[in-house]
Parts: sequence; structure tokens; C-alpha cells
Amino acid sequence: MLSVLRNRTYRHLFTAQVVALVGTGLATVALGLLAYDIAGGDASAVLGTALAIKMVAYVGIAPLISAFADRVPRRALLVSTDLVRAGVALTLPFVTQVWQVYALILLLQAASAAFTPTFQATVPEVLPREEDYTRALSLSRLAYDLESLFSPALAAALLSLISYRWLFTGTAAGFVASGVLVVSVLLPRPRPVERTGGVYAKAAFGTRLFLATPRLRALLALDLVVAAVGAMVLVNTVSLVRGRLDGSAGDVSLALGAYGAGSMLVALLLPRVLGRVGDRALMLPAAFALTGVLGLFATALAAGPARSAWAWPALLATWLLIGAASSAVLTPGGRLVRRSASAPDLPAAFAARFSLTHACWLLTYPLAGWLAARADPAVAAGALTLIALAGTAVAVRLWPRTDPAELPHAHPELPRDHPHLAGAGQHHTHDFHIDVLHRHWPAGATAATRSAA
Repeated sequence: MLSVLRNRTYRHLFTAQVVALVGTGLATVALGLLAYDIAGGDASAVLGTALAIKMVAYVGIAPLISAFADRVPRRALLVSTDLVRAGVALTLPFVTQVWQVYALILLLQAASAAFTPTFQATVPEVLPREEDYTRALSLSRLAYDLESLFSPALAAALLSLISYRWLFTGTAAGFVASGVLVVSVLLPRPRPVERTGGVYAKAAFGTRLFLATPRLRALLALDLVVAAVGAMVLVNTVSLVRGRLDGSAGDVSLALGAYGAGSMLVALLLPRVLGRVGDRALMLPAAFALTGVLGLFATALAAGPARSAWAWPALLATWLLIGAASSAVLTPGGRLVRRSASAPDLPAAFAARFSLTHACWLLTYPLAGWLAARADPAVAAGALTLIALAGTAVAVRLWPRTDPAELPHAHPELPRDHPHLAGAGQHHTHDFHIDVLHRHWPAGATAATRSAA
């Protein structure tokens, strides 16, 4: 897996991602303490609103940025967003009003919504070989999981020496270091994109590409599965461990660590697994596993005593399995996006996935918390299981068993002397992507998709 780090450009990009993630982790801890200083007992409401602002920024801004991505050099875009994020981090310690927190969080997350899809679209061009790109996806998954474990521990160590407000300085340093690393390498130039329509049409192109491509519609359904099951873990672990099992704060960290450990284990194994089996053969069974594990957990919550001897190890085992299956669904997703878009359209495709995936979380996060608080964690787990089951069924229906890259199709709307038809004729076969000349999936391929599935 580490062999891809021999590529200097990718090595610098990956390191930039890691230091920015650590900085973000420090900011998460510091923001919670800042919210408590400003709002006191209403800190949870402030943080909840800040998370909602984050999701809204991700859903709304990423596609808008993609409409202009081909006009801005990628290095300039990535570095400028890092500098914006660093500036926000340095400003946060000085705020005194809740609305100021909200405004700065919106600016911070808007910059992240521009940075992340651009970064994701750059990696497959830096690593054009599919096996190398698969290793890069696994490394990225490991980086996210390790950050979730390492950053809180680092923050705790730093807080024993300094005020929490200095953590924002560490956040800014991480973003500046990320920008320096990006500046140190040459990145592929964005390729000019031919699209019709105004800004809205260009911003909506990535979403249209997703909704018109069967495998990407299936990927969106699978992202909903992960969001439904993951929301149960990320939202309700604290209440389950502290309230239902009477555990300690350390037990909460251990439970979340089990979730991260499962994800990391699968991320380490994925490059070899994907070399032997296809994406569909891995991701769909993993989605069924996610749904089944959460369904069994919901049943156990409803039927079993809260503090029985098996409850704690069962929770750890459940979170471990959920983390593993989630990683098996999420990590290969970048391969599907890469396969489904031409190089000039990769930024729009990754921006669309970034936006649509966070829309799924925007639905499941509040649902998981509201149902657990107003009804019972078992009810929340049961409702999320139904959502996951529906998403899995839709993914199976939409993703064909045979999914070739090259598809036969016709262009009756094009004149016979059009450059796209040169040497091929109006009926031809090639690697098919939704773009300005191919606005709809071939009807024959859609029919074959349904019969095969």
C-alpha cells in the first residue's frame, strides 16, 4: 500500500491531507470548549447548529465551486482555501458572540467544500494506474480513521499544558503546512470543459451525471446505507455507553475506537481484495452486512436487559463490524466515480458525490438523535435499519451485474461530419460517460442493467 508514496506529488498531497486533518481534529475539540465558554448550558445547541451549517455548506457550495473549477489552477484553488481556513482558525479564539461562531464556521466549511472535491479529483490524475489509485483510497481511509483516534489524544495532551484557545493555532498551522506542501509540487492543469447553460446548469452537471449513471445512482444509495448506520454510531454512542450501560467517558472513546479499528482493518486489506473481486461483489455484500448487523443490534436493544453481562462486549463487536463494513462500502467509491467521468469532468463528479453524500448525513444525523431522545435507541436503530435496507435494495436494483465501460449507442442528433463521429459513424461503441454529447444513458444498456440485476 505504501508504494504509492514513492510518487513525490502524491506523497506531498497525502501529507497535506494528513496535517490538515490533524488540524481539523484539534479545532473540533477547541470548538466544543469555545461553545461552552460562550453559551454555557446551550453549548450543545450551538454545536448542533454548527454541524448543521457544515452540512448545508457541503451540500450547497461544493457543486457551485465545481462550475468554475476548470477556470482556476488547482494548486491556486487548494492553497487559497487552506489560507482561508487558517485565517478562520486564527480568528475563532477572539469571538464573543454565537452568531460570530456561525459565520466563521460557514466560511470555514465553504472553504473545505471547495478543497476536498478538488483534492479528490486531482489524485486519480496524479495516480492514473487503477491499482495505485486503489492504494491511495485505502491510505485516505486510514488517514481519516487514524485522525479520529489521534487528534482527541493529542488535544488532551496539549490541554494539560496550554489553554484550549491555542488549539486553534495548531489548526491554523496544519492548514498553512498543507498549503506549503501543495505549493511544493506541480499539479495537473484543469482541462477545459464544454458545457452549455448558465452557472446553475454548470453547477448541477455533476448531480445530473450521478443521477444519469446507473452505477453512480447505486453508489448514492450505498452512501445512504453508510449514513444511516454510521449515524447510529456517531450520534448515539455517548447515550448508549453512558446512559444505557452506565459506562465512563473512557468507555465512550473505546467504543468509538472499535468502530475506527474495524474501518482501518478493512482499509488495510482492500487493495488485495479489490485485486481479486470487483467493486460490486464487495460493496453490495458489505451493505447487506451493515443492514443486518444494525438490525440485529436493534432487536437486541429492544429485547435484552440494558446492563446484562453481554451488553458491553456486544456493543464493541457491533461497532467493530459496522466500521469494517462501512469501510468496505466507502473506500472503493472513488473508483466508481473515476470510472464514470472523463478527466475534465472529475472535479464536478467528485463535488457531486461530496454534496450528495453529506445530504444523506444531513438526513440521518438528526433522525438518529431525535428518535433516540424522543422515543428510544432501539426505535432509532430500527428506523435507521429500514432506511439502510431500502438503500441496499435500491443499490442492488440499479447496479448491473455486468457493467462494461464501453457501451454501444447512437447519435442521430449529430451531423455525419461531426468530429465525434469521425471514423465511427452515428452508431458506435466507446468508453461511455455522461457529458455534453452524451446526456442520457443508452436505452439498451439501461434495459440490460435491469435484466441483469
